[in-house]
Amino acid sequence: MANFGVTENTIELSEASKPSIPTGIAVLLSTLNIFLSITASLGNALILVALHKETSLHPPTKLLFRCLAITDLCVGVITHPLFAVFLFSSVTTEMNWKVIFYAEMLCTASSFVLCQVSIFTSSAISVDRLQALLSGLRYRQVVTLPRVRAVVTCFWLIGISIGSIYFWSYSIAFYVGFSFTIFSLATSVFSYSTIYFKLRQHRPQVSPLTQGQPNGRELPLNIARYKNSVSSAIWVQVALLTCYVPLSVVIMLVVYGQIPGSRSETALYVTGTFVYLNSSLNPILYCWRIRSVRQAAKDTIKQLNCCKSA
Repeated sequence: MANFGVTENTIELSEASKPSIPTGIAVLLSTLNIFLSITASLGNALILVALHKETSLHPPTKLLFRCLAITDLCVGVITHPLFAVFLFSSVTTEMNWKVIFYAEMLCTASSFVLCQVSIFTSSAISVDRLQALLSGLRYRQVVTLPRVRAVVTCFWLIGISIGSIYFWSYSIAFYVGFSFTIFSLATSVFSYSTIYFKLRQHRPQVSPLTQGQPNGRELPLNIARYKNSVSSAIWVQVALLTCYVPLSVVIMLVVYGQIPGSRSETALYVTGTFVYLNSSLNPILYCWRIRSVRQAAKDTIKQLNCCKSA
């Protein structure tokens, strides 16, 4: 099996690439992925429009959230439909084997790319929040839009490279991606832990964090606003971990032979769907935790309703 598997990938156009899971579960997962494809696509498209209108976020920070929304949008438009097609192939005998084969290959390759970029970006958001605390008045000089663009470009290049390696060797792509994931999660843990201890040591009502003003002056930013931005970033990170951990646990259990072969594929596909669920959860978190994005999203929906009624 190529999707979410841990064995060496061999490219063979044969019936072996067809998923072997119970029909009821295959239909359920296929239907669920179609539904999540719609929610992820519409939700993240709305968030991208809202972020375009939103002006209070620091541009580099907004770019990181845009990157995250774009990866989630791609999951909804590309990965979800391919995964649904691949799963549905187990309940029909009329689907062309080439369709099954390429759906499986492209789904897995896109998963490597998009999941890796999402993990990188979530980690970068944690570093951005830490830098805002440590740099103080120099934050806007240190964290600039060109620098963040260069970092985001590197994320995509690494993700695409890992996705490309998959076509040559699944095992190498998996272990390279796993190594980068561990590094990214360790970076996030370090960043949020440092923020926590720094805030405990620093308890004034106003912090040295700054917010640039149109007249060029630097004004202090209330510490409560900073804490809210950190809280929003942590919620995004927690949602990612919640969706990714079940698959990681199942993979470890499969590697050590704790799940029978007849059930391992089903367990991997179910937890794999949880990974993709993250792309539908993030837009909800943005609207819930970031007030300016929520208001921009509401305004966009109102404009769409006005256009329909006109």
